[in-house]
Amino acid sequence: MSDLFEDLEPPRVPLAERMRPRSLDEVAGQAHLLGPGKPLRLAFTARKPHSMILWGPPGVGKTTLARLMAQGFDAEFVALSAVFSGVKEIRESIQQAQAAKARGRHTILFVDEVHRFNKAQQDAFLPYVEQGLVTFIGATTENPSFEVNSALLSRAAVYVLEPLDAQALGELFNRACALACPELVFEDDARDRLVGFADGDARRLMNLIEQVQTAAETASVNPVTPSFVDDALSRNLRRFDKGGEAFYDQISALHKSVRGSHPDAALYWLCRMLDGGVDPHYLGRRLVRMAVEDVGLADPRALEITLNACASYERLGSPEGELALAQAAVFLACAAKSNAVYRAYNAARAFVKQDASRPVPLHLRNAPTRLMKDLGYAKAYRYAHDEPDAYAAGERYLPEGMEEPGWYEPVPRGLEIRIAEKLARLRALDRAAGAAVMREAGERMSISDEVDDRP
Repeated sequence: MSDLFEDLEPPRVPLAERMRPRSLDEVAGQAHLLGPGKPLRLAFTARKPHSMILWGPPGVGKTTLARLMAQGFDAEFVALSAVFSGVKEIRESIQQAQAAKARGRHTILFVDEVHRFNKAQQDAFLPYVEQGLVTFIGATTENPSFEVNSALLSRAAVYVLEPLDAQALGELFNRACALACPELVFEDDARDRLVGFADGDARRLMNLIEQVQTAAETASVNPVTPSFVDDALSRNLRRFDKGGEAFYDQISALHKSVRGSHPDAALYWLCRMLDGGVDPHYLGRRLVRMAVEDVGLADPRALEITLNACASYERLGSPEGELALAQAAVFLACAAKSNAVYRAYNAARAFVKQDASRPVPLHLRNAPTRLMKDLGYAKAYRYAHDEPDAYAAGERYLPEGMEEPGWYEPVPRGLEIRIAEKLARLRALDRAAGAAVMREAGERMSISDEVDDRP
């Protein structure tokens, strides 16, 4: 009886795996780590492995470097993925290392996505790293300062891998096409389009080449044009982790571009995030924050415009409503800047947090009952609207014994120039009123002295 599956072709090895470097010289990019005299190149040359954390975005060579280290140091290679592994797998990997040691071989233990292990799981590696049973190599796309235990971090060097630039990706593109599809011709713009879609990720570039190759063979297309690339690939190809480091880096870049009064940069980062799939509602909330933190009272229209932009997006949705968010971002970038309210608020909060609960002065208290009035509540309160210019010069509004803190200091930009002028005028009225009170008090004392001197 014949085997039903004997005529099936063996599964094709993915291009990314076929293109995996077999030596250090084949690794694309990362010259700051692998160039002459650089840290990892020196480690390979000296053949002295050490524990490390490889931090970088996907597809930049973290796993490849770990495998090459095991090969270069003639060590056993044991790999774990924190996504799929638990205590059982950790224990088995240590047993493999112990068995390798019994055979006279050292073990490199590679943990992919190490940030996904919890504290207890990460701590489980510590004694074996300290004993020298394993050389620990962790790979992470997240900032290890926040995601890797300090105890493990202190025992490992941290190396930052960078996204591959266009030149490195272009070289990989040429090598991959020569290996996988030497007959297929790519127009220069189509090649550049694929490199751009790869977004610094070598693995993604390999996958995109395979997708386009399959589409071109199916449609009998040769050469490949930019329009064919666009048709063959889905449009949402940007690398964007909505909860990861790239997300917060891009939010930071947007905020700082607005604060730095650079409308083009603000638009760039806004569009990058929208293109990456971030929720426009979230961007709207961040723009509102920028309006109050960085523009403030220098241009109060900023808050109104950003709130209106959020409401416009609610009404229109994507993509029409995104234009309102773009308008708000440009306005914020171009507006006069002031963080005076932001600084004043933070100073006031810090003061209140450490200060005692000072009582409200009697003249500022509400007096809805006769008892409260008899106790002096609201006594001698001066109603500002009944005073000249609707300002009760010299009136006190802070608790008794509390000095004027001076938290809010308007900046010499935008509307706050006028605000500063008004506050200066009001403070002058306060000083004049205070001087008048002092004079009256002096006159009363003089009259009292004269009365006391009478025979």
